[in-house]
Order: sequence, then structure tokens, then C-alpha cells
Amino acid sequence: MIYFVIVNYYSSDFIASLISSIQASRGVAYRIIIINNSPDDDSIHHLEGDDILILEAGSNLGFGQACNLGLNWIYTQDTQAIVWIINPDTYLLPDALEKVPTFFAAHPELSIVGTIVYTPTGKVWFAGGEFITENGEIRAKTIYNNKSELPYLESTWISGCSLLINLKRFHDCPQFDSDYFLYYEDFDFCRRYASQGHLIAIAHKIGVVHHPSSITSRNILGKFKYSTYSYILAVERYAKKKFLILRLTRLVFHAIILMPVKPQVAFGKLYGILLYLKRVLRISQKSGFLEKPGF
Repeated sequence: MIYFVIVNYYSSDFIASLISSIQASRGVAYRIIIINNSPDDDSIHHLEGDDILILEAGSNLGFGQACNLGLNWIYTQDTQAIVWIINPDTYLLPDALEKVPTFFAAHPELSIVGTIVYTPTGKVWFAGGEFITENGEIRAKTIYNNKSELPYLESTWISGCSLLINLKRFHDCPQFDSDYFLYYEDFDFCRRYASQGHLIAIAHKIGVVHHPSSITSRNILGKFKYSTYSYILAVERYAKKKFLILRLTRLVFHAIILMPVKPQVAFGKLYGILLYLKRVLRISQKSGFLEKPGF
């Protein structure tokens, strides 16, 4: 069984289109799990049906925690399932779903698999993730060799826009880190499980179409606040300390430069930096408290 996990945040129209592309597939058993991060969005309940379940988050949990809600529910139903985490503003290319069971049957060694993600104009938006250890850069590939005879290409990380998880490969239910509200939780997820020996790859013959930033760009300040905070957190955890200081400095200067022309972007970046510094201070204070005699 393939379980789709879709996080809803005022995106029921997009989800309806995605569901239509899923339902166009034939011969594959699936169920759609929608995590509702916008409790007052009544329109999402019109989509509920025999193969579509809506789990209420109760509030906006962010992307990773909402996915965890879905993963935990699926794990109690079927520890052998394939979970396809997919953005609401996407739709499947023809035969994409049909290729999934065959792909995992042929390559059971894979734990986390990404698909090629295209824009509506046909350009490649994601074809694998890279992490440059020399400078702490996290980036997405937008070029791939479509003539390759290899069934998959190993990848450092996979975008949460279209990410498949083979639950058979996990002793416990895989989880996203709740420290990330939005952005880079997919990078962290992949790096943590790769460090445990899990194999991560791109299945370049399976594809979806994505409308980039169609949802997050509704709130520019929030988008850059969370992307900045999450990026710094990822660099802190996976790059050398000197790169963290360098990246922080560059972000501050970039925000100052953007202030006159793109104030929402600039304030979003500064807010993200402030959130990160507050986190560092909070952890430092907690550590100091625990280290005091008598505790």
C-alpha cells in the first residue's frame, strides 16, 4: 500500500488537483492522508472520502510535525508501507504512481527516495540535493542526466516536495525534527538517517510537477523568517563552526542591503536570525541552570 501524506495550509484547491492526478492512476492500492494545519479551513473537508482521510492538527504545526502526525498514523496501520510525502501544490505526471511499487520491489535497499520535480513550464526544479562541506552550502540540483541507464542516483538529501519513505527499512517510525517549523526539515531528515546507514536516492524516471512558492509566497516575511532560521540551524548542526559564523554575518549584511528595496525579505531574514539567537540563548541558559550545584 502507498500512503500519500499531504499537509494542508489553506490549499484545498491545489490538493483537489493533486488528488485528481492520483485518482487517474490505475492498478495501485493507495490511501491519501491529509494533515489539516488550518483548522478553520472548512473547504478541505469536502475532499474527504473512502480513500481520503483528514487528520486534524488542531493548529499550524509546521511542515515537519504535521508530517510526523501522518507518519505515526500510517505506522500503526502498516509498518511495511511506502509513504509518499508530497506538497499540496503539485500533481503527478502520468504513470508516476504506477512506477513506484515496481521501483521499490526492484530496489528494496533504498530507504528514502525522491522524484524529479518539474515546474509547470517543464524545467527541472529538483533533481537531487547536495551539501558542500567545504563551505556549508545546501543546494538543489536542477540538472540531471536523463539518458542514464542507472535506475537511481544516490543523493545527499531529498526535497520534502516529493519524498518517498520505505517503512520496511526502519526499525521505528521515522520522524522529522520538530525544531524545524518550515524549510530544511527535509535536509535534516535525510542527513540524520543517512548517518544511521540508510540509503537515499533519486528515482529519475518518476516525476511530479510543482508550482514553486505558490503557498509560502503568500506571506513573504514569514517565508524568509522560517527559511533563514531553519537554514542557520541546519548549518549549525552539519557544517563547521567557522561556516556558521560566516553565514550569519553574510545574512545580516544581505538583509541590511535589501532593506530599502525589499523590506519584507530583509525583515524576514533579520527575524529568522533573531529567532536563532534566542534559541541559542535559551539553550545556554538551560545548560547553565542544569550545571549549577544542587541540580
